[in-house]
Amino acid sequence: QVQLVESGGGLVQPGGSLRLSCAASGFTFNLHYMHWYRQAPGEERELVAVISPSGSAINYADSVKGRFTISRDNVKNTTDLQMNGLKPEDTAQYLCSARRGNTKYWGRGTQVTVSS
Repeated sequence: QVQLVESGGGLVQPGGSLRLSCAASGFTFNLHYMHWYRQAPGEERELVAVISPSGSAINYADSVKGRFTISRDNVKNTTDLQMNGLKPEDTAQYLCSARRGNTKYWGRGTQVTVSS
């Protein structure tokens, strides 16, 4: 059974940091691209960051470049999103996704709220 379980969300003040983690099981993790998406109420889902199966290729949305860092551990089957310099506009539900070809799996998400 495929599972993607996100953790690490919460309430943080502007300028603060959070580290999100996604634990994967039920599929061959090291063959899948891993993504972090976010979705704010009333907004479309936005791709935040993606990392290739080996970790050698990484891309970020322009809105988070220089502030967020995606990483993965192919032994522990986890992917993390380190978020620094958080802004109120980063407030959203953050979701982890795994993709290989046309197959895509989704987690349920973790809420990040940036507010003073």
